[in-house]
Amino acid sequence: MPTSLLMPSQATIERWHAMIATRDLGELESIIHPDAVFRSPVAHTPYHGRDALMLALSTVINVFEGFTYHREFATEDGKDVVLEFSAHVGGKKLKGVDLIKFDDDGLIIEFEVMIRPASGLMALGEEMGKRVGAKLKEYS
Repeated sequence: MPTSLLMPSQATIERWHAMIATRDLGELESIIHPDAVFRSPVAHTPYHGRDALMLALSTVINVFEGFTYHREFATEDGKDVVLEFSAHVGGKKLKGVDLIKFDDDGLIIEFEVMIRPASGLMALGEEMGKRVGAKLKEYS
C-alpha cells in the first residue's frame, strides 16, 4: 500500500480490498457516501446515489472472472486513488482502472471505471445490461 495514501481513505481502501478478496460486499454501504456518483465505462450519463454504485459493484463482482488488482496510485492527500485491474468476461480479456474519489471522512463520493480493449468492454456491457441495465437507468 502506498505510503501517500492517508487516513481515512486508507482505511476505506483497505476495507474495499478485503471485500474484494473475500467476494463479500456485505459492508459496501458503509464505505459509500449517500450522494456518490458512478461513471460506467459503457454509459455516457453518470448514475447518482449510493444504491446505483452498490448495484453496479455487487453485480460486476459476479460478472468478472479472474478479477485481480495489480497496482495502486494515490494523490498526496489520499483523496483520489487509481486501482489497476484485469479480468475476463465470457472469454474476453480486459484491463481497466477504477478511479475513486473520497470525501474528508474517507467515504467514496465518485467511482469511475475505464476498460480496454473494446472487445472486453463490449462483453462486459452486454452482460451487465442483461443483469441490471434497466435498474441502473433509474439512477441516471
